[in-house]
Parts: sequence; C-alpha cells; structure tokens
Amino acid sequence: MKPIKLIISGGGTGGHIYPALAIAKAIKEMNLNSSILFVGAKNKMEMEKVPNEGFSIKGLWISGFKRTLSTQNFLIPLKLFVSVIHSFLIIKKFKPNVVIGTGGFASGPILKVAQWLGLPTLIQEQNSYPGITNRILSKNANRICVAYDGMGIFFPKCKIRFTGNPIRANLIDSKSYDGAKLYFDLNPKMKTLVVIGGSLGSKRINELIRSNLDFFKKLNLQVLWQCGSIYYKKYSEISSKNIFIKPFISNMDKLYAAADFIISRAGAGTISELCCVGKPILLIPSPNVTANHQYHNALALVNEKAALMIEEKELEENFQKKFSLLVGNESIQKQIKENLRRLSKPDATQKILNEIIEIHESR
Repeated sequence: MKPIKLIISGGGTGGHIYPALAIAKAIKEMNLNSSILFVGAKNKMEMEKVPNEGFSIKGLWISGFKRTLSTQNFLIPLKLFVSVIHSFLIIKKFKPNVVIGTGGFASGPILKVAQWLGLPTLIQEQNSYPGITNRILSKNANRICVAYDGMGIFFPKCKIRFTGNPIRANLIDSKSYDGAKLYFDLNPKMKTLVVIGGSLGSKRINELIRSNLDFFKKLNLQVLWQCGSIYYKKYSEISSKNIFIKPFISNMDKLYAAADFIISRAGAGTISELCCVGKPILLIPSPNVTANHQYHNALALVNEKAALMIEEKELEENFQKKFSLLVGNESIQKQIKENLRRLSKPDATQKILNEIIEIHESR
C-alpha cells in the first residue's frame, strides 16, 4: 500500500467520534507511512478525545440547528460560510488523498469542499435513517459504507457497501468475567445492570433509574450507572453498596464485560458495540435526534428479536413490566444474545479500510 494522507471528520457525540478513531487506528497499524488529520467542531468533545488518542485535529466554527427558538440559529449561515472557507484552507495545506466523513456538524463542510475540489470522499453512515447532510453528500461521494440493509432508498445503490459500523477493537471479543465486576468494586456474585445514557449522558434515563432504585433492589440487581459528567454532581450522592455511579467510563470493554443486563440509548455506534458484546438489552431511543434515527436503529434490532425497546413516552406506564420481562425470561435472554451475535460485524473496520485503499490505489 502506497503512502496515504487522510482527513477524517466526525464528532459531536461518541457515536461519530469512536468509529472515526477506529478507522484511523486501523490505518495507522496497516500503514506506518500514513498521515491522518481529523476535522471536528470547535468546543465539541472530539477536540479533547482525538488528541488524547494521539491524532491531530482542526476545529471548525460550526454547529447544528437548534430545535428550540434560539438566536444561535441566526448565526448558522455565517458559521457555514466560515467553515467552508476554513475547510478549503485545511485541504489545500494538508493535501489529502481521501476525505472520510463519519457524521457530525463538521463533516458537511469538509466533505463538500473536498468534492468541489475533485477529491475522493467516503461516507460512513452509521444509522438506519440517514440525515439530510449525508443524503446530499452521497450524490458525489465515491463510497457509502452502511450498517443496515435497504439503504438504497436514501443513497445511490451503486456506491453502497454493506460493511457494518467500525467499533473499538477491544470490544470485539468482550466477554463476561468476574474480574470486570471486581474492577468496578462490584459484587461478582450479584447480577449487574449496566446503564448507558450515551457519551453525554441522558436526563430522562437518569430520572428513570433514580425513580426505580427500589425496583432494582427487589430484583436483586446491582447497578453500574454511567450518568454523564454534567449530571454526576446531582446523582453521585445516591451511590450505595449496590448502586455505583460514574460520570463517564472509558474502559468500555470492562463495562460491557461486567454487565448481565444493559439499558441503553440506541445510537448507531452503541448498537454496533452491543451486537458484538451480545448481552440482554433494553433500548430507550432518544426522541431528540434528527429524523428520530435512534428509534429506527432500535426497531431494526427489535425486528430481528435482538433487543427489547421502550419509547420515552411509555416509560412511566410500561418500564417495569418490560424490564421485568427481560430479567425474568431466560428464553428471551438467550434469543437476544444469539441474535445480537448473528447481527454483529466484527470485521467492519477492515471492510471500510479495504474501500479506502481501493479508492486510494485507483487514483
């Protein structure tokens, strides 16, 4: 493989950042002559996470449209114009061979400018229902790597490659073991519920868990609860013998290995990780996302009998009934584990790398 220079853009949430990092790390392992530059959005989590993994990153002055009435929305045209100019300067200086987008605010300007300049671009679409930005970009992209069937209704079919979503390498063979529970000071003899509200935490899931602590106690479960850094101060005092609250957990392999049951949001990256982990899961999709894509992600698993799902609007009435079904029915647990493993794509990163290499070598 000849030397390659890549720009990878993805951020805003862990669901966009971690697939981007998985691709970058795999490229580095394969080709020591590679040069990789990340492009993200200023003041978003990628500006911290990416340098921590040893990669350089440039930040664009870009943000998404606020659904609530906000004066910040009036700045969006200006931000977009400035980000396009900045993207042009970044590309001219770095001179990439291929530009990759994994989603997030910054992907739009940098990929569009790359396409205007005639550079090869690859879109890594994680969700079963893509946003408008990727649908627009797909018209001039060279490849579109997807994780769900039926994406031809959104993208040009000839450009689609069914690869799955890249996940962190240490999660591919994650298994349960007592050492993982001991790592978090859990009781290895008790069943463990792991709660994940997404990389930024979830206000509604945190409220749900707080109000059901006695219910979990009756089920004889200990709870390992990632509440998010902005909510940690509010909930940290609830910690007790069997309630373990963390603002953020970076060792996700150990977190998944410690779990007997998982309550989680339904971001695309998380879904891909959960498939490889293969634990009984209850998904609570966030309704506050573009095109309600978390609901569609979760529904895709439910249709394959690989998860249970409950929408936020049903939590008050049906949560305990649905969760009791997950915990109390070993047949459902076995079915979910088997179907998650069947749907997993542990070689997704390598498949995406193959597409990048093919684009690069063909120039």
